Amino acid sequence: MANSPQARKRARQSEHRRRHNASQRSMMRTYIKKVITAIQSGDREGAAAAYKSAVPVIDSAAQKGLMHANKAARHKSRLNQRIKALAAG
Repeated sequence: MANSPQARKRARQSEHRRRHNASQRSMMRTYIKKVITAIQSGDREGAAAAYKSAVPVIDSAAQKGLMHANKAARHKSRLNQRIKALAAG
């Protein structure tokens, strides 16, 4: 356990940030799952709309350091690829 006042404050801040980050990460995953669900149901318009709303959330998570920028780009690229395949097929 933290003994100095400074260490106690850091522990409080860490816990607060951990909860906030977990919430943001969960929200991002939910948006991604909405896109995947729409793709699996075959709803191209719904998938495109869900993708359009998910992109800012993914970019925001990358900007805030919740995930690496390359991982965010990979998620967006793969989701967009699946939506295009849905339109073609």
